[in-house]
Formats: sequence, structure tokens, C-alpha cells
Amino acid sequence: MVDASQYQLEPDYKNKFKASRAKEIIGNVLKARLTGAVYHADNTSSWAREISDDIKHHLKEEGWPRYKYCVQVFVGEQRGEGVRLACRGFWDPQTDSYAHDIFQNESLFCVACAFGVYLY
Repeated sequence: MVDASQYQLEPDYKNKFKASRAKEIIGNVLKARLTGAVYHADNTSSWAREISDDIKHHLKEEGWPRYKYCVQVFVGEQRGEGVRLACRGFWDPQTDSYAHDIFQNESLFCVACAFGVYLY
């Protein structure tokens, strides 16, 4: 017989994914990578990949145990047009969360979202 008390179904409060800290990380990465950048369509896919990897690396350094991260980065040209982004997921609101931040300059915009999902 398996003792259910051996299995932790939720993280301790101090080990929960903190959206405010994740937003700070995202903002710092976007600022460091994109300040002074000029939009060029050939660069956007590599920028998005590098930025998402960098954000994921910094999130892992936070040491939130048993969390997996999904990071999405969108880079587009600043042309005065509107953009709508949406996502949908199935998760546990007690343990999982997300954070996002936006970077803009005269030439481009970038939206980055990071999702922290707790593994049971």
C-alpha cells in the first residue's frame, strides 16, 4: 500500500512560481537584448529563439523545484498597427502561473510570455 503523505501535490509557498519575479526577469532580458535594436525580418526568428532560451535559463536559476517552463516570444515591426495575442491552456490555478512583459522602441515591439507549470 502506498502512503499518500509521501507525495507532495503542491509546492510550499516559498517554492511557488512567482509571477512578479518572472515578469522582472522577462523585462530585464528584453531590455538587455533589444535596447538599440532595429527591426529586420531576417533577425526576428533568431532573436525570438535566443530571447526565449535566455528567459528560460534565468527562470531555471530561480530554483523553483518541479516546475517546467514554456516561453513564447513574439517580435514584430513597429508600424502603428495593433496586434492581439491570445493563449489558452489547461492547468491548476493553485500551482501554475504565468508572467509577461512588453518591450517597444521606435523600430520594433516584443512580447514575451513565460508559463510555470508544476509537475505533480
